[in-house]
Amino acid sequence: MVLILLTIITPEIYKRLKKDESFDFTAIEKATAQLKKLPRNNGNYQDDQSENAGSYTPLFVFDPNNLPVDRWKQLGLSDHQINMIKHYEAKGGHFRTKEDFKKIYAITPQDYNRLAPYINIEGNSEPGFANKPDVVIELNTADSAKLTEVRGIGPVFAMRIIRFRNKLGGFYKKEQLKEVFGVDEEKYIQIKQQLKVDTHKLNKLNINDASFDDLRRFPYLSYKQMNAVIQYRKEHGDYESLDDMRNVAILDEEILRKIEPYLVFK
Repeated sequence: MVLILLTIITPEIYKRLKKDESFDFTAIEKATAQLKKLPRNNGNYQDDQSENAGSYTPLFVFDPNNLPVDRWKQLGLSDHQINMIKHYEAKGGHFRTKEDFKKIYAITPQDYNRLAPYINIEGNSEPGFANKPDVVIELNTADSAKLTEVRGIGPVFAMRIIRFRNKLGGFYKKEQLKEVFGVDEEKYIQIKQQLKVDTHKLNKLNINDASFDDLRRFPYLSYKQMNAVIQYRKEHGDYESLDDMRNVAILDEEILRKIEPYLVFK
């Protein structure tokens, strides 16, 4: 009976003797008051989601072409955004107007609106600037360094152009540049006035002495077409003109037109 009685009254005694712990909210209230006093972002700095958050500096007037990495960081752009801009420049990209800056897909509308008032592209105010060539380069003799002098051609495009030129044996017209990977109509229009072609610099091929390996340089011919050219020559003798090559069934007129400037018949 004594044990039962103790079991019943012990919780009541414990409740009366125990004092509830109280929590002091004074420190939290002070911290909240301090946060409210901090200045908000006024729109001239990158927001806290940037990789460079915390390193804010006032914006400044800048030309986005070939701007150093550290200056981009001072403008509040992230490493990813800067890498995309440098990749665009390496491929021959050039900012001609403020609106061109929006073409970098990593640049958000907020970034553009924030930076646009400070963009000042040198030479942009000259009439006809976008179509005015700085240099005129001969396409069949220029090395990669010379080609990069053309506004709109960077190191990557220069190497692609030279590789394609070597396969062809040279360019016989500027329009062939549109067959280079990455050179679309817009890019071609941008660079064509800065280039010229000397057809005397073509590396021509004697079709009657050409081996299969010699023909492989042409990006215009498939393996079957190369074999057909050689087999027809073996069976019917040397080609005397392009008309003889029209007898090769799998060579259509478009292919013949493309390879004609590179062939000699001796």
